[in-house]
Amino acid sequence: MGWDAEHQVVVIGGGLAGVCASIAAARLGASVALVQDRPVLGGNSSSEIRVIPGGADHSFHYARETGIIEELRIEDRFRNHERLENGRTNSIWDFVLWEWVTREPNLTLYLNTSARMAVTEGNRIRGIVAEQLGTERTLRIAGEVFVDASGDGTVAASAGAEFRMGREGREEFGESLAPERPDDRTLGSSVLFLARDLGHPVKFTPPPWAYDFPSDEDLPFRDHSRISNGFWWIEFGGTLNTISENERIRDELWKLVFGIWDHIKNHGDHGAENYALEWVGSLPGKRESRRFIGDYVLTQHDLEEAPPFPDRVAYGGWPIDLHPPEGIYEAGKPAQVHPLPRPYSIPFRCLYSRNVDNLLFAGRNISASHVAFGSTRLMATGAVMGQAAGTGAFLCVRYGTTPRGVYREHIWELQQLLLKHDAYIIGLKNEDPEDLARKARASASSFLDGFPPEKVADGVARPEDGDFHQWASDPSEPLPQWVELDFGREVKVGAVYITFDTNLDRLVDFGPAPECVRDYTISVWREGRWVPVVREEGNYHRRRVHRFGPLATTKLRLTVEATNGDPSARIYEIRCY
Repeated sequence: MGWDAEHQVVVIGGGLAGVCASIAAARLGASVALVQDRPVLGGNSSSEIRVIPGGADHSFHYARETGIIEELRIEDRFRNHERLENGRTNSIWDFVLWEWVTREPNLTLYLNTSARMAVTEGNRIRGIVAEQLGTERTLRIAGEVFVDASGDGTVAASAGAEFRMGREGREEFGESLAPERPDDRTLGSSVLFLARDLGHPVKFTPPPWAYDFPSDEDLPFRDHSRISNGFWWIEFGGTLNTISENERIRDELWKLVFGIWDHIKNHGDHGAENYALEWVGSLPGKRESRRFIGDYVLTQHDLEEAPPFPDRVAYGGWPIDLHPPEGIYEAGKPAQVHPLPRPYSIPFRCLYSRNVDNLLFAGRNISASHVAFGSTRLMATGAVMGQAAGTGAFLCVRYGTTPRGVYREHIWELQQLLLKHDAYIIGLKNEDPEDLARKARASASSFLDGFPPEKVADGVARPEDGDFHQWASDPSEPLPQWVELDFGREVKVGAVYITFDTNLDRLVDFGPAPECVRDYTISVWREGRWVPVVREEGNYHRRRVHRFGPLATTKLRLTVEATNGDPSARIYEIRCY
């Protein structure tokens, strides 16, 4: 078979997991293809479905996911007028994702391209066959390593990767939240809607195919007081096959949406007299289908006990959020939410297939029980798994090995690469032997009590275990303020990695985070004076990488001239290479 394209890493699925996987592998130097079956990126967070990405920060302070997903969120908040409190994403988010993908020189994006099957050689995938809508082309794309982040996992299944679909019985993993006996039921899908206040009364006549909900008693436990953003509990399909019966599920959801809007407009006083439907989703927001089997299956116990897996590469923290398969037709509560005591780790062994040698996963299809999936399915959690899977795929290419080989021989390197690129791994520190800052002596022009300058090189780049791990200048001292690294000898520095504060406890509604450094200068000590090598203005991102030289020096200084509003200069980490 001839190939239309060959790449080292092929990522299937352009949701947040696939986007982060492809960017991670491309930035590290691998040739990457990202194959997405829709015209936009983002999966359930795209403007086609409009779910705001959720994750660990729903339940825990300073737990927001960093790395590539933080770049994307911060850029969106800087550009996007849609306030988070409005509860839905819009198309500006689509274009942030598209820009971040297409600006990577090692990454080729295939939009409107449906990956239909894998071409295998023994226990390995050699390539995929895909159909591109619009061009009427059949594309055959070869690769060395594959990441199926598509949710349904069509390619992985066609390659023979082992998977499950449905709920395990209580006895298999000893999970108290599992049903007594196994079954083939799943979480259902939802269609959202948006409504707008037009400032004057608007009538609504339901189409003849809409379902009828004449009273609030027909919607038990379904709060519909906030009417502008749709309801996640308009859910259906968990008793059906969410893949083969997807079209039927969508049609039923449309009938439900218009029926519920008829209830809001025409049955009782819901404060909706001036509201009109503005948008109804055309795609079901799918929660669950296939879950693939890796060398480890994450369970309820792993989420509740949060063991520090030696191969941990990602984390979660959303509650175990299990919906009844009957969805809206369940007479009881639409979800059982079980809080967790702390964020939990996700091991690399959950992110690759146990029987297909060169196949990784990211997102809702990873190796987890149905109960554990109730938490791991969240999009921001999928994004950090994607960055881990993409980084792991790069190491497969670098060493000519399999994901299992990375686990056995290169897991420390994988973890350190993730930390270097601003991912967070619970309880692990920067131990990069090439980072000159780790052995430097830190000083500063001033500092706030509890935020001394040595924190910029203590190996942790976010609040953890009651320590902010951050240098902050004394707010009573005016800017500019500086922090300095003395290497104690002459070294050559050609790259500086900086991690600023974008407030991981609260994502800003619009514009830059006030805590983030805006204007700064990097200088090196040469021939008895400070020589500026980088001057930056207008920054609003958490992580910045600057390359120059390399230059011989004994000291490096970062001077903060202005922030985006906070009186203190705040820096989590400085790395020097």
